[in-house]
Amino acid sequence: MVSRVIPVDPFDLIIFGGTGDLARRKILPALFRRYCSGQMPAEARIIGAARAEHSTAGYREFVAEAITEFSDGRSCDDGTLDEFLTCIDYVQIDARGEGGWSELVNKLTQDRARAFYFSVGPGLFGDLAERIRTHGLATDNSRIVVEKPFGHDLETARSLNATLAAHFKESQIYRIDHYLGKETVQNLMAVRFGNVLFEPLWNSQYVDHIQITVAETVGVGGRGDYYDSSGAMRDMVQNHLMQLLCLIAMEPPAKFDPDAVRDEKLKVIRALEPVLPYHIVRGQYDAQQGDTDAHPSYREAVDNPRSTTESYVALKMEISNWRWSGTPFYLRTGKRLAAQSSVINVVFKEAPHSIFGPDAGRHANVLTIRLQPNDGITLRVTIKEPGPGGMRLVDVPLDMTFADALGPEGEYPPDAYERLIMDVMRGDQTLFMRGDEVEAAWAWTDPIIEGWETRGEVPKPYASGSAGPDEANLLLSRDKRKWKGINP
Repeated sequence: MVSRVIPVDPFDLIIFGGTGDLARRKILPALFRRYCSGQMPAEARIIGAARAEHSTAGYREFVAEAITEFSDGRSCDDGTLDEFLTCIDYVQIDARGEGGWSELVNKLTQDRARAFYFSVGPGLFGDLAERIRTHGLATDNSRIVVEKPFGHDLETARSLNATLAAHFKESQIYRIDHYLGKETVQNLMAVRFGNVLFEPLWNSQYVDHIQITVAETVGVGGRGDYYDSSGAMRDMVQNHLMQLLCLIAMEPPAKFDPDAVRDEKLKVIRALEPVLPYHIVRGQYDAQQGDTDAHPSYREAVDNPRSTTESYVALKMEISNWRWSGTPFYLRTGKRLAAQSSVINVVFKEAPHSIFGPDAGRHANVLTIRLQPNDGITLRVTIKEPGPGGMRLVDVPLDMTFADALGPEGEYPPDAYERLIMDVMRGDQTLFMRGDEVEAAWAWTDPIIEGWETRGEVPKPYASGSAGPDEANLLLSRDKRKWKGINP
């Protein structure tokens, strides 16, 4: 099945931080792939803007090297790359000064959509927004794209929202969370609201509990300074996992409209109960045995031997509304775990009465939504085990792996940045967070962090390559449940 590609209108995209790691690894390769697919028009212009000194030719060479290195096996012929590079321009700019702004003004095309991508630290968001406005770069058809972290707590998120709102309308602000651009994440809504099979069962009457796991095999790497001031709760739960929770738990919107969808997500966040201290487990990874030089402990990686920042967190969460009252949501995320895996498991209740006797065992259907790797959806159903010898029941998967089901071998679906950047240029905010949504998430998160800081809690150690600290198992075992395995 070949996906239908709808070209967008010509646009100008200005990437502040155009020589940075995010631009090199994600943004520029994503734009090239959309060009190869025919979705990005040849008349579009991509302007890198950064402090580094580059000529346009020099920046095009930088872009070509980034695309070659991070194409993920996806490429088209050299002639197409050369065509794409003609869309590329560059300006050396001072985000906090006046240097380069007049030159940038002269490079922009009138009467077309323009987007300013803030691929920089959040400390520069306000400066850039102000200068875009004061230099007359902003039009009614302009939009800005901001990366996380969007604030460090509720106070800083409110301040940042206010700063951006002073220069741009909410309808022009795109707070990007790349998790929401994943094909499988968007399929959450399609599975729920496009199939009469699931929606009647999507409530506490039939769902026993839901597990959301985002596991990483990597450590903090070169992000030690940032990560040690943030931790897994701020870095992952407040945004990525919160968004997955909202999409799983939200009510059906009246229509597939940006504000209608985001209204329902906001209702979920506001319905979250405060998390009790014994429903939280925090962990910190130890060095990998036998390879401590390549894989040091968390404290060694961040160069802080007394760090109390968590690299792992697991929580039991409850939503106080009619749909989900009594159904717990278990969330966990961490670094240096057994496998890279982002998975949602919807565990349905067992049949109220088994007609097959005790030897058949007890069975429950599980809907597994794999976000990465090996994107797809699996529904475990109960059947009779083949062969003679009576009625023995086993669970088997009905598996839809996207790579197998939705395209010929070798065809790649768009990655998250490809989809989200094109949504920006179309003016579609459905997959982007609204300001009140961000603030509501921080309002729920802040008391949890303040609580463990007040109690002086120290994260539990866990072995690198494990499933996390043993204490996390108590979250479920107290409720007579178990975590699903962390599998690649």
